[in-house]
Amino acid sequence: MEYIVFYGLATVAVIAALVVVLMNRAIYSALALIVCFGAVAGLFFQLEAQFIAAVQVIVYAGAIMVLFLFVIMLLNPQSEKFSPDRLKQITVLALPFAAFLAFVLVQMTFQWSGTTEVSVVGQTAGVLQVDGNTKALARLLFHDYLLPFEVTSILILSAVLGAVVLTRRPE
Repeated sequence: MEYIVFYGLATVAVIAALVVVLMNRAIYSALALIVCFGAVAGLFFQLEAQFIAAVQVIVYAGAIMVLFLFVIMLLNPQSEKFSPDRLKQITVLALPFAAFLAFVLVQMTFQWSGTTEVSVVGQTAGVLQVDGNTKALARLLFHDYLLPFEVTSILILSAVLGAVVLTRRPE
């Protein structure tokens, strides 16, 4: 039964990700991204990482996507359509990445041992048990890498504010 749920959620996530990339209008891409985030949250929940699943729903599908949708609606979503050559460009860029991802996936499948090492910027951050060690993850994120975490949030906020300023119509 768990395989059926896993493959169902994985299929929904992959199809939603493809819709994000291939959709003509930005608003539909953003809505498909919410579906993808929901499917990934379901996968985290199935892996018994309930905290990460809840964060996925609250932060990404909730807060970040509301900001994205707000900015898209502010930019007049009916005005922009993507060119038909976009699929060709995406395919040319995505094929090498997909081949690399498949190679890494196959390599990791044959080397799986039950634990995994978290490597950030070339440094090994420690060995985390697969049983959902949220405390070690929180220590890494909010102690060792607090500055990059906060810089990223400020960068996202400034990008949203920049989009608002750029779309402001002169009176």
